[in-house]
Amino acid sequence: MPGIRAWLGRVKDGAAALGERRAQAQARHDAEAAAERERAAEARRARPRTRDPALTVPWGVRVAAEAGWRFLVLAAALWVVMRVIGSVRLVVLAFAAALLVTALLEPTVARLHRLGLSRGAATAITALCGFLVLGLVGWFVVWQVLDNLGNLSGRLQEGIEELKRWLLDSPFHVTEQQINDVAERLSDAIGTSTSEITSTGLQGVTVLVEVLTGMLLAMFVTLFLLYDGKRIWQWTLKLVPAAARPDVADAGPPAWRTLTAYIRGTMVVAFIDALFIGLGIYILGVPLAVPIGVVIFLASFVPLVGAVASGALAVVVALVTQGVFTALMALLVVLVVQQIEGHVLQPFILGRAVRVHPVAVVLAVATGGVVAGIGGAVVAVPLVAVANTVIVHLGGAHAADGDVVEASSPPVEGEGPPDRPAAPGQDPGAP
Repeated sequence: MPGIRAWLGRVKDGAAALGERRAQAQARHDAEAAAERERAAEARRARPRTRDPALTVPWGVRVAAEAGWRFLVLAAALWVVMRVIGSVRLVVLAFAAALLVTALLEPTVARLHRLGLSRGAATAITALCGFLVLGLVGWFVVWQVLDNLGNLSGRLQEGIEELKRWLLDSPFHVTEQQINDVAERLSDAIGTSTSEITSTGLQGVTVLVEVLTGMLLAMFVTLFLLYDGKRIWQWTLKLVPAAARPDVADAGPPAWRTLTAYIRGTMVVAFIDALFIGLGIYILGVPLAVPIGVVIFLASFVPLVGAVASGALAVVVALVTQGVFTALMALLVVLVVQQIEGHVLQPFILGRAVRVHPVAVVLAVATGGVVAGIGGAVVAVPLVAVANTVIVHLGGAHAADGDVVEASSPPVEGEGPPDRPAAPGQDPGAP
């Protein structure tokens, strides 16, 4: 028994020694593993990191790309809108003309309604008087043209002969043979273009039918806009997303005031232009002074371009019928009136209600003319003026609501976007 206990003691001591040696070996292994991990971490921190590929693109290029695809989306949307407008041009122009006429007549309807008339009666009286005035003006112009057509033909022949004599006596050294050659070429061109002239006449008939259809449609739409304009506007607001509906509703009244100020101011300016230019050429003895004045009035609704074209028409008629001196005097009258219009009438009458740069006016008229002809040129400028008012109003509303993001300097290349600052203690380049 004592021998067995001694043997068990030796086994127990050996097992304890073996466990101690294994613990020491495990401690050394753990220490070596920790040292290896530390060396690996040091190696990872020492070697250069691979950056996000997107961060290798310069900041300016990224900004240009972001703006570029948004611009492409807007351009595509605008192209689709233009295609749709071109397909239904007659309807769009009729509606635009109805809006302009409504902006002109709506204050009268509101005034009659405040005087005690019902909305329907005020609308009927205003529309009837307005359309009657337009019809009388059209009839007067046609009557004047037909009444003076015989005298105009005779004066036209006399004017051509006088112009021919002036060219022969002028310092331009024009010979009679050259003048006869030009007249013969014109006659030959007219004779060989009979089919084209016939085709143009047929197209003119088609255009006349479209104009009459557009006028009837515009009159119909004008009646409903005058009578029920507020309900139509409220229904239109339902088509706008709910989030943007309050802003669009707030932008509506300023836009309508801009349109009203534009159409009323333009009408006053056009009337003054037509009155003084027509009176000037009447004093000079130019025939068809009244119809030319009406043409000047209508053409003045196309800013810049219309005034130049109508003034040129007055000068050409004066040149052909009364001679060079009268034409120069008519040109002087046109230039004086247009200078007064540009520097006195436009700023005083329109004032700050319609603030569109002349470059924007020219581009708008050109674009409207390309897309929808003369009608497009007429409605282009009020459309741009209204759009400018809406954009300025919405921008001011967002700025008042604190929707403005402060501009920040571009980040250094490789630092990542400016809206992701590094956390305290974090490496700025870490993803």
